[in-house]
Amino acid sequence: MSSAATTTYVLRGARPLGGDPVDLVLADGVVAELAPVGAARAADDDGTVVVDATGLVALPGLVDLHTHLREPGREDAETIASGTRAAAAGGFTAVHAMANTTPVADTAGVVEQVWRLGRDAGWVDVHPVGAVSVGLAGEQLAELGAMADSAARVRVFSDDGKCVDDPILMRRALEYVKAFDGVVAQHAQEPRLTEGAQMNEGVVSAELGLAGWPAVAEEAIIARDVLLAEHVGSRLHVCHLSTAGSVEIVRWAKGRGIDVTAEVTPHHLVLTDDLARGYDPTFKVNPPLRTAADVEAVREGLADGTIDIVATDHAPHAREDKDCEWAAAAFGMTGLETALSVVQQTMVDTGRMTWADVARVLSSAPARIGRIDTGERAQGRPLEVGEPANVTLVDPAARRVVDGAGQATASTNTPFQGRELPGAVVATFLRGRATVLDGAPVEAVAAGRGVGA
Repeated sequence: MSSAATTTYVLRGARPLGGDPVDLVLADGVVAELAPVGAARAADDDGTVVVDATGLVALPGLVDLHTHLREPGREDAETIASGTRAAAAGGFTAVHAMANTTPVADTAGVVEQVWRLGRDAGWVDVHPVGAVSVGLAGEQLAELGAMADSAARVRVFSDDGKCVDDPILMRRALEYVKAFDGVVAQHAQEPRLTEGAQMNEGVVSAELGLAGWPAVAEEAIIARDVLLAEHVGSRLHVCHLSTAGSVEIVRWAKGRGIDVTAEVTPHHLVLTDDLARGYDPTFKVNPPLRTAADVEAVREGLADGTIDIVATDHAPHAREDKDCEWAAAAFGMTGLETALSVVQQTMVDTGRMTWADVARVLSSAPARIGRIDTGERAQGRPLEVGEPANVTLVDPAARRVVDGAGQATASTNTPFQGRELPGAVVATFLRGRATVLDGAPVEAVAAGRGVGA
C-alpha cells in the first residue's frame, strides 16, 4: 500500500478526541475535510484509501519532549531509525532527542547531525535537545546560541542524565535562552544527596539494604530552580517529576506566576518501588520508582494541570547493561510504544481525564513547550480543516500483552513485559503520510523515502 504524502486517506467513522464519529479526510498533507460519516467527497475519488475507523479515537499526532535515541555513540542500544520507528508505532509524530549521546549534543554540528538523521529516517520529526553544559560536565555553558541558530533550531536545552547543580551556571543558562525563547529542562537531582543511591529511600530500600534516593534530592533542586526562573524571568521545564513534594512545589510556583512547566513519565504514573523487591534491574530507573502515595500525587497533579505533560523518558539499553546484578545495571526503561496505553489505563479509564485531555498532555502542550507548534512543520495542532495532518488513531477497546522482543525499539527493557495494557495504536499519519497502518509500521517510509514530506 502506498504511503506517499499525495495519497488521500478517508478515516471513516473516526471519533476526534473521543467525540462524535466523522469522516476525517487527509489530503495534501493537511486535514482537508471533516464530514458526516459516509459523506466525505474524497471517498469517491480514484486512488483514495478508505480506512475503517469505526470505534477508533482520533488524536493529534503525539509529541514526546523527552526521548533518548542513543545515536551517535550507542547504536547497540538504539539508533535514530529504530527509535523513531518505535515512536511512530506508539502514535508519535515528533520526538525531542536528548543530548546525552557520544559525543554529547553540545554543538551545532552534533544537533544538526541528529536532526538530519531524523529527516532521513522519515518516521517522525526529530527535534534535538541541546546540552546546557559542555560535555554535560556542569562547568561551562555549551554553544546554546549556535545550536538555536542551526538548521535544527534547538529550543530545549537539558543536561538530562545529570543535574545542572551549580546555581550560577543554571542562572546563566536561564538568562541566555531568553534571547531566543528557549527553555532549560532540568533533571532535578541533587548529586550530593544521591551519591551511590540505587532506589527510592524508604521502607523498601531499608528492607533490601539498598542505598536510598531521598525525595528531597529532587524537591530541593526544583525549589531552587523555580526561584531562579522567577528571578531572571525565564522559562523552566522540570523533567520526569516523581514525588508528591515536587508536585506541591510546582503547584506553588504556578500559583505565584512563575513560568514553569513539568512532565511526568508513564512509569511514574503506575509503578512503585515495591517492584525493586525482586532485584529485577528492569525496574531501576532515574528518578527511581516512588511510593504508592507519590503515584497518587502525580496522577492528581496531571489531572488538575499542575503537571503539564506526559513524556516517555524512553531510555533503551543494550542487553548487557540491564541483564546483570542490580547495582551494576544502567538506569532507564523503554516507553515510546506503551505510553499511550499507560495514560489510558491510569487516567482515562479511571475517569480522571478525557481523550481531549490526553491530546493536551501528549500533543499540544509538549509541542508548545518545545516551540514546535507553529510553521509549516507544526506539531500539536488541533484536528481542524487546514491544519497539518498529524493524526493518531487508537482503539481504546483493544487489549494487548506487552512483549518487549516484539516491539520496534532495538532494546527490550520495558517495565511492562507480560502485562496486559488497554488500547492500541492502529494508524499514525505524519503530515498525511501513513507511518503506521493496521497497527504495523509502514516500511516504505524507511531509508529516506518520504524525506521532506
